[in-house]
Amino acid sequence: MSPSVLGGASLLVAWQLKDKHVLIVGGGDVASGRIESVLAADARLTIISPSSGLHPLTKLFIEGSYPITYHDRTFGGVEDLSGVDMVLTAIDDVSQSRTICALCRDLKIPVNVADIPDSCDFFFGSQIRDGPLQIMVSTNGQSPKLANIIKRKIENHLPEHAGDAIANVGRLRTLLKERAPGVGGEVSKRRMKWMVDVCNSWDFQELAQLNEQTMKKLLDAGWENGTVPEPADLGVRRKWPTSVFTAISAAVPAMTFVAGATFACILLFSRFPRSR
Repeated sequence: MSPSVLGGASLLVAWQLKDKHVLIVGGGDVASGRIESVLAADARLTIISPSSGLHPLTKLFIEGSYPITYHDRTFGGVEDLSGVDMVLTAIDDVSQSRTICALCRDLKIPVNVADIPDSCDFFFGSQIRDGPLQIMVSTNGQSPKLANIIKRKIENHLPEHAGDAIANVGRLRTLLKERAPGVGGEVSKRRMKWMVDVCNSWDFQELAQLNEQTMKKLLDAGWENGTVPEPADLGVRRKWPTSVFTAISAAVPAMTFVAGATFACILLFSRFPRSR
């Protein structure tokens, strides 16, 4: 049986931009969002845009203590692409945007041109961020608004404290590798299986409560004995999610009213003599 592959998709990857040089041409509303995304990825940034067209958020980024070099002018040509690893354009001049795209492709520099899908080597999509957790919804440039709606629906169904849980699992993996070092082979398989068992046995809320002391206990009692202890055995107690407290708080007035009404009815009917 041959595999079935549905074409027309993008390759979704987590691009590592740490210490890479990114050029953004433009400084308006769209550019300000691009700046935030690039800085979150720990890249070095150059912005080229006349000061008259800067969005307030872009100004704050430029004036802040961020790794940003700012040029108060329009794009100057191929010399502005020297030493650049990625280019993002967010300007209203379509002709200039296409010119920048052509220069980038000649130099094999990945480029994204806002609102012109055929001039994009990659898309940004609609993103969710919670600590180390990143989720991207892409419509491959077809409908950014629908991507945003879908993102919100996903966001509303994510577990509480998911980012904290993921960060703690990452720390636990690091401690486990220090205790049982090695790449490949049986030790690597054993580490992987034990971490999978931990993630399947503990829920997000419990994982989010891990700290250095609890992680050490988990490794001592679990890893060393080939088991996964119950969270309660290590002093981790399940807390009710905020949504439960909200529901209870909303229900208390209604329950009080019903109880009061019931008691009033009992008193009222108790005044009448019973028929014989």
